[in-house]
Amino acid sequence: VCSMGNGPSRLYSVLAKTLNSSAASQHPEYLVPPDSEHLEPIDPKELLEECRAVLHTRPPRFQRDFVDLRTDCPSSHPPIRVMQWNILAQALGEGKDNFVQCPVEALKWEERKCLILEEILAYQPDILCLQEVDHYFDTFQPLLSRLGYQGTFFPKPWSPCLDVEHNNGPDGCALFFLQNRFKLVNSANIRLTAMTLKTNQVAIAQTLECKESGRQFCIAVTHLKARTGWERFRSAQGCDLLQNLQNITQGAKIPLIVCGDFNAEPTEEVYKHFASSSLNLNSAYKLLSADGQSEPPYTTWKIRTSGECRHTLDYIWYSKRALSVRSALDLLTEEQIGPNRLPSFNYPSDHLSLVCDFSFNEDPEVLL
Repeated sequence: VCSMGNGPSRLYSVLAKTLNSSAASQHPEYLVPPDSEHLEPIDPKELLEECRAVLHTRPPRFQRDFVDLRTDCPSSHPPIRVMQWNILAQALGEGKDNFVQCPVEALKWEERKCLILEEILAYQPDILCLQEVDHYFDTFQPLLSRLGYQGTFFPKPWSPCLDVEHNNGPDGCALFFLQNRFKLVNSANIRLTAMTLKTNQVAIAQTLECKESGRQFCIAVTHLKARTGWERFRSAQGCDLLQNLQNITQGAKIPLIVCGDFNAEPTEEVYKHFASSSLNLNSAYKLLSADGQSEPPYTTWKIRTSGECRHTLDYIWYSKRALSVRSALDLLTEEQIGPNRLPSFNYPSDHLSLVCDFSFNEDPEVLL
């Protein structure tokens, strides 16, 4: 168990306990969320201080700025901040991904989890969409529930994490939302199909109601099949997900936000399916480009034994007629990332987090 700064603190036991309960993932009942209502709430600022105490020997986190994208249309309600992030499964980071330029010490879970939490706490999203989560029940669910989030986890049926010795159970997608802002209307765990075959990739889709405005919207998170040569497979998975979302949103009557690691560049068919869907979706991070039409040059950048990989694979899609992007978090620069790329002592994942602030368009006529 890692030391929390110079000595025990009120939150020391909270973070320490997150290291010792992996047994839950070894049994079928791991799909049932543990009861956390009796746990004492945590002050996010205190938890952030505790994380920084653990990380005191590491370089400070990089500064990233939000880019204001607001139009002249004001909103009468606070924006909805959505965070999308493939956090890198611990078992894969240490066991399978072969980040040849990343020191082994940088991947230690006791510290890396604090880097992940620091990133989340720094931006304080209202909704958090994560991929490659293999420490849901012993870290993220117990901590984030005490910060006011309600969480859902859906693991891959045949997670590659299970092939790694001393793994912490399967990885999967996780979706968290702040309970003081939203009410859960319905939730669907989706096992994606491709050419009628059930696949190893999953999605979570939840319809939420904003407590301030009473407006409903659907939020979805997914992680599509990786690797070159699987483009048609990803395309089929994307079509299946779009069909599911078409049904859930009642034919686009309910506004939609889709977060995910699509493992696909913008040139791939699956990207084109989402861009041309009858759900009227746009990719939020295109708005950072000069013409509003180009995706960022990268959302992941790493060096493996096979060479350097620099790709745009992660997206936040949204209903462009029902929702507006008020701001988006800029990406790390090449200089910040450094010559050894990601992950590193500075950054815990090989994928960058994406964060956007959304507001509903006030005119109901533009919803459809």
